[in-house]
Amino acid sequence: MPAHRSKSEKKDAEKQLRRDPYEVLGVLRNSTDQEIKSAYRKMALKYHPDKTANDPIAADMFKEVTFSYNILSDPEKRRQYDTAGFEAVEAESQELELDLSSLGAVNTVFAALFSKLGVPIKTSVSATILEEALNGRVSVDPLLLGQAVTKKVEKQCAHFYAVTITEEEVSSGLVCRVESSSKSKFKLLYFDQEANSGLSLALQEDSKRTGKITSAGMYFLGFPVYRLDHTNNSMAQAKDPESAFFKKLEGFQQCEVTELKAGTHVFAIYGDNFFKSVNYTIQVLCAASFTKEKEDLRSVEAQILTKRAELAKFETEYREVLVQFTDMTSRYAQEMESIDELLKQRNEIHSAYTTAPLMKRSSSKNRLRKSSFKKKKKAEAPAPTDQEEDEEEEEEESSRQRNEKPSTFDKSETLKKKSRWYNLHLKLDKKKPC
Repeated sequence: MPAHRSKSEKKDAEKQLRRDPYEVLGVLRNSTDQEIKSAYRKMALKYHPDKTANDPIAADMFKEVTFSYNILSDPEKRRQYDTAGFEAVEAESQELELDLSSLGAVNTVFAALFSKLGVPIKTSVSATILEEALNGRVSVDPLLLGQAVTKKVEKQCAHFYAVTITEEEVSSGLVCRVESSSKSKFKLLYFDQEANSGLSLALQEDSKRTGKITSAGMYFLGFPVYRLDHTNNSMAQAKDPESAFFKKLEGFQQCEVTELKAGTHVFAIYGDNFFKSVNYTIQVLCAASFTKEKEDLRSVEAQILTKRAELAKFETEYREVLVQFTDMTSRYAQEMESIDELLKQRNEIHSAYTTAPLMKRSSSKNRLRKSSFKKKKKAEAPAPTDQEEDEEEEEEESSRQRNEKPSTFDKSETLKKKSRWYNLHLKLDKKKPC
């Protein structure tokens, strides 16, 4: 009978069975981000649980493909893996993109709960939607440039729009923006048209909440445009806010598509909410009348790239100074403790220069000691003679007379003196009642 393996042994066995992510996705080590993304989507569709519900081998393959893509799609994790393999990537902490349509009701509730609590959860477009688009089985509505369309899309469903542009409009640039006043989550998708009239997902932007709305946009302006992925930074912020600050701009990556050709292009709005539908407004604009905005965007993104490089250098300097500060703080505490100890010893030495007994501050104890001392002294003294007793009695009598209150005559005399002193002449008519 084979012995049962511990959890650590099972984990070690799983690590040994891990395949190279490049090999899993069938791409080269110098492949671009777009090539990696395209390979992942094809394999994810092939092994997705929606299509292979009763195939355990396909389920394992889907997990392996998703795990490999999570490494190679993140520039930092890809660099770590290329440098030191799986150990540097911290594979156990990899987050997965969830396809909400494949989750059961209970799992969806838990995912929604974690999302409400602020835990960032990556969600992917339903494999069913992607497969229908790839096979050309989706309905596409026409959308004119400058036209704003407001609609409602159900959860895990998508609305497709086709926009036709000319060469002149291509040279001016194109912008697609979507907003939701209900602050609902959604994804803005852009599809490439395949030879068989099918659509393959090429770009994806998750909505971001800004004030009272959520929005997403795609910018095809003829020069490199960048996007900022907040999800990874949100996870890092929860674990280590200080490190998250220095990694804040690592998710600032160039978009795969920055220019469109003349012809028809397809965009889609995907309902990314857990339970409810999404109200949205979509609009595609020609950037010809937004010359200043184009230049401002180019300038700001160039500054962000410069700041990203400066931030990497600043982190090195900050870590060095932080180590010095920690050392100085530790030394400060040690020096303070050492000085206090020396001053304490000095005071003890000063106190040692005396032959008198130590004084105590308790007044009640001193009074008790004095009274006991008097009693003791009185007990030790010899008994008084008759003459001494008579003298003591006379002294007590005279002191008692002195302490007695003055007579009525004395009181009247005293009042007269007081009245003369204050010049008060009070006359009372005894006949008149008071």
